[in-house]
Amino acid sequence: MEENKEMQEVAPEVAAPATETAPAVDQAPVAETPANAAEKKVSNEDFDWNAFENDSVLYGGSKEEVAKKYDETLSNVQVGEVVEGTVIGVGKREVVVNIGYKSEGIIPVSEFRYNPELAVGEKVEVYVESAEDKKGQLLLSHKKARQLRSWDRVNEALEKDEVIKGYIKCRTKGGMIVDVFGIEAFLPGSQIDVKPIRDYDIYVDKTMEFKVVKINQEFRNVVVSHKALIEAELEAQKKEIMSKLEKGQILEGTVKNITSYGVFIDLGGVDGLIHITDLSWGRVNHPEEIVQLDQKLNVVILDFDDQKKRIALGLKQLSPHPWDALDPNLKVGDKVKGKVVVMADYGAFVEIAPGVEGLIHVSEMSWSQHLRSAQEFMKVGDEIEAVILTLDRDERKMSLGIKQLTPDPWENIETKYPVGSRHTAKVRNFTNFGVFVEIEEGIDGLIHISDLSWTKKVKHPAEFTQIGADIEVIVLEIDKENRRLSLGHKQLEENPWNQFEGQFAVDTVHEGTITELNDKGAVVSLGENIEGFAPIRQLVKEDGSQVKVGDKLEFKVVEFSKATKRILLSHTRVYEDVRRAEEKVERAERRAKEESTASSVKKINAAVEKTTLGDISGLAELKAQMEANAAEKKEE
Repeated sequence: MEENKEMQEVAPEVAAPATETAPAVDQAPVAETPANAAEKKVSNEDFDWNAFENDSVLYGGSKEEVAKKYDETLSNVQVGEVVEGTVIGVGKREVVVNIGYKSEGIIPVSEFRYNPELAVGEKVEVYVESAEDKKGQLLLSHKKARQLRSWDRVNEALEKDEVIKGYIKCRTKGGMIVDVFGIEAFLPGSQIDVKPIRDYDIYVDKTMEFKVVKINQEFRNVVVSHKALIEAELEAQKKEIMSKLEKGQILEGTVKNITSYGVFIDLGGVDGLIHITDLSWGRVNHPEEIVQLDQKLNVVILDFDDQKKRIALGLKQLSPHPWDALDPNLKVGDKVKGKVVVMADYGAFVEIAPGVEGLIHVSEMSWSQHLRSAQEFMKVGDEIEAVILTLDRDERKMSLGIKQLTPDPWENIETKYPVGSRHTAKVRNFTNFGVFVEIEEGIDGLIHISDLSWTKKVKHPAEFTQIGADIEVIVLEIDKENRRLSLGHKQLEENPWNQFEGQFAVDTVHEGTITELNDKGAVVSLGENIEGFAPIRQLVKEDGSQVKVGDKLEFKVVEFSKATKRILLSHTRVYEDVRRAEEKVERAERRAKEESTASSVKKINAAVEKTTLGDISGLAELKAQMEANAAEKKEE
């Protein structure tokens, strides 16, 4: 380079005489002075025109020799080779790197995003893309150099447990993508810090230190962790903190994380958990109702485990128990106001003060004895008034009732619903033995199945009425102690069996319709409200065929019982009795005829003694006639 400068300095001086010998046309001649003449004389005498013509004056030797020596001072680079260079300049857009070649290489500054602290003089690896482009520029790439050697570097970092730097490029599902040696590594969200991260975006475009924690050689997946760098330090802090912990100790902490089951508190290097049940003496649906993230609060140590590094904390224990502050004058029978906090099928829990709750059982919500759900009476959040039924301060239990706020309908039951009084009730439920009805809220009664109808045989109450229907009843009996009413429906009418006793006397014949038929017999309808029963053997028709449902036949009453309300019928007896009557008449006629014949014979025998020989022939004829009659009778 110095030789080039000397060449540039010498050349003008040498060229000067030439320019002076050929001045420009429009230039005025310059008068020669003694000094100029002396200088021109010296220059011309010292200048070696032969050396100038051979370029030896410029290079101190031949041009080829000088070029050879210059090339020996430069490094020999090959395209595709990774070499080490020195940063000689850092700009806003480009980084200038010297690799000892005849020109420096220019690399975009974006390839060094992972290292924002890059400075002049720092050694970096570069990849030679081209020794000289069209502009004569050396083309280098730091990114490609990192990629070529990145896999070996990453594996080496894992083996040596080395701390490396990486550039967080972007956010992805479950974590971040980190540029490590040109490889895209995965940084799980749980490995960013020891505390939960709520805003991942603040880490994008940042350079941080990491440790390689896992490599999948087959798929070339790399997992890094920043949390691993600080865990060792935190572990030492945890041991120190755990060694100083005592049960009952009060510490200040910061809310680190909130879950549905509790709150994690940072005690300055070690975490503790406040279970949701230890946040407040009152009901807590979610911890967010009590605390907020990053909130500082005092907590008490309830328990801890040195081995598992678990610390159980409490917040409610720092305030007195609400039961201890409960009004000492509060007693059974007092009215209290509260808020429904929990609902269950069997009842509702009402908070009358923070942390003081009472249970209203569903049976204490209404005077009605029907099985109902507590949700029919109230819901969570309702402000209600109730009466204290039981109060146990030692066990911290209380039972409440709301039906006690209204008068007990059974108090004056004998006056309001005396025996024999008629009322309209609503059918509430069925059983096999009767119908449960409600006369009013809290007043229930039972109609036994036998008290539904005088005449109809009711097998199940559903045949007679339906749930929700109104039914007329009469009070038969009152059991105030057990809160029971015996009711009747058929008693609203006069007993028709008093009339049926004369109408359906034994041996009377009535037309009936078969409504039911089974292997034992048939139910026969004798009218609108009266039925009888005919055994199967009494149902054979006169022609020998069997009866069927819907047949209209004549039936004879075989048995009538007013006490059991039973009428026994027979169809067979109807035509059998007629046949027997006819046979009886025939037998009477024959008997009379026989008696008449015997009387005649007796008369004849008496007359024989007086007869003459001439009458013998007449007697013979009479005897023959009697024998013929006897033979005819025998045939019958």
